[in-house]
Amino acid sequence: MDWDSIPWMLILPVIIIQLLLVIVAVIDLVRVKYTNGPKWMWAIIIIFINIIGPIIYFIVGRRNE
Repeated sequence: MDWDSIPWMLILPVIIIQLLLVIVAVIDLVRVKYTNGPKWMWAIIIIFINIIGPIIYFIVGRRNE
């Protein structure tokens, strides 16, 4: 595969969205006092499961008080 044939303008927004989701989710994880499950587990999910990990954290991981 040639690097020139990759449509970077189509991939770049997905990369930016991924980075923003990870940053916002990690900041929220650090600031929130309680989560549904251990914080270390959510940190691993947020960082290593692309795009879906931060979304799962916001839907399931945050404890509604």
